[in-house]
Amino acid sequence: MVATLALFLPWTVLSAQDQIVEEALRELPASDVARDAWTTGFLAWCGPLLLLLAGLVVAAFGQFRKVRIAGLPHLWLIFAAVSVVLMVLGWFAIGWQFDEETRGLLADGGVGLYAGIGRYLGILAGVASLVAAVLDVRTLRRR
Repeated sequence: MVATLALFLPWTVLSAQDQIVEEALRELPASDVARDAWTTGFLAWCGPLLLLLAGLVVAAFGQFRKVRIAGLPHLWLIFAAVSVVLMVLGWFAIGWQFDEETRGLLADGGVGLYAGIGRYLGILAGVASLVAAVLDVRTLRRR
């Protein structure tokens, strides 16, 4: 749920150390300075959507013993791990949402690309889901 809400929060934020450039950024429309996951790219929105899908499947079918024994916790673990990997890759590729010319222009102007609150919440939700999935798989093995 948290990862899904994080999709609509800023994932990438432009900021500058120079006061004049920072004031110029404040005058721009908010959508030009802060991008949500939908406008950031595939590596931003795919991970939280996988977590949402896994959460819905676990909530709907997790109460049935046969489904749990058939491998639902393992499926949850795989979905959580893939979503965390996608979000981490998205973090490393934060600059690739802009073309080379735009990245050069931003760098020349002293504007930096930073992770927004949505990116932090998304990765936190992904790690929490991954830990819960690992614990669920371990609990299933003990039975």
